[in-house]
Amino acid sequence: MSKQRVLTGITTSGAPHLGNYVGAIRPAVEASLSGEFDSFFFLADYHALIKCQDPDIVHQSTLEIAAAWLALGLDPTTVTFYRQSDIPEIPELTWLLTCMTAKGLVNRAHAYKSAVQSNEENGDDSDLGINMGLFSYPILMAADILMFNAHKIPVGRDQIQHIEMARDIAQRFNHHYGEHFVLPVAQVDKEMAILQGLDGRKMSKSYGNTIPLFSSEKKLKKHINKIKTNLLEPGEPKNADDSAVFQIWQAFATAEQTAEMRDAFGNGIAWGEAKKQLFELVNKQLEEPREKYMDLIANPGEVEAILRQGATKARLHSTELMMSLRQAVGLRRLG
Repeated sequence: MSKQRVLTGITTSGAPHLGNYVGAIRPAVEASLSGEFDSFFFLADYHALIKCQDPDIVHQSTLEIAAAWLALGLDPTTVTFYRQSDIPEIPELTWLLTCMTAKGLVNRAHAYKSAVQSNEENGDDSDLGINMGLFSYPILMAADILMFNAHKIPVGRDQIQHIEMARDIAQRFNHHYGEHFVLPVAQVDKEMAILQGLDGRKMSKSYGNTIPLFSSEKKLKKHINKIKTNLLEPGEPKNADDSAVFQIWQAFATAEQTAEMRDAFGNGIAWGEAKKQLFELVNKQLEEPREKYMDLIANPGEVEAILRQGATKARLHSTELMMSLRQAVGLRRLG
């Protein structure tokens, strides 16, 4: 029996932070190393162009994201790790799917609806600043998934709609042209850790409250010291469950270490001491990956070679599927 195929897209939109690591990178790498799945990981650089038209940022982010995943244990010999733009069959499939996708379906996409609503609330034209990349994003995402006939797509709750749209598009294509696509299923990890940022809100680049994953020791300590805390003095009992310091500790600590820190909070540990111990815990775990990351950043040719090898591996699937799809839709040689 063949393994279930799992596909994960990583948007190239800046260097990852602790929240990305705990919530997405660590569990995905662990799952890929288990050997239970046929794992596909790709750098979604076409998607990055929707919001970022600065070529230097897109280019640098591709290097940083690839280096981060590799430094954190992703093994390119056991998974298929590739750059989206290295697979020319993806935009070709996007067009075939676009021709089978009802506009009404795409009208209902959350990101598009949100942009329209924001414009209307500001009294602007409803389509102000909305490009076709944003509008068609769900179709490109469907092509990413259907190109490799992935069974499961690990996503956050905000992305479930896109997987459902990919299923709808696949069903319509299959109905019209025959059974070519597996119907993907969204895999939502209900236990996925969502870290608080420096200000107590969800750690997110959009809030500017993140702790960069591979900052230097000095900068990591500085960021941890900035975590917002209350005014309770040393010796006063503190509530671990509403503390960002404790929450980040819990994400990196063993069960035993977590229990010890919970006791320390109850016994009134000083905030300065708690942050010092948090820095030491996180820094120790990131020391080795940080060294690997900096080495890869300094040797982009090594990262490029890995991505090229991944693309060759991925295209064994994509070229074969596209030959079949071209036949199915009538794009055939004459005679």
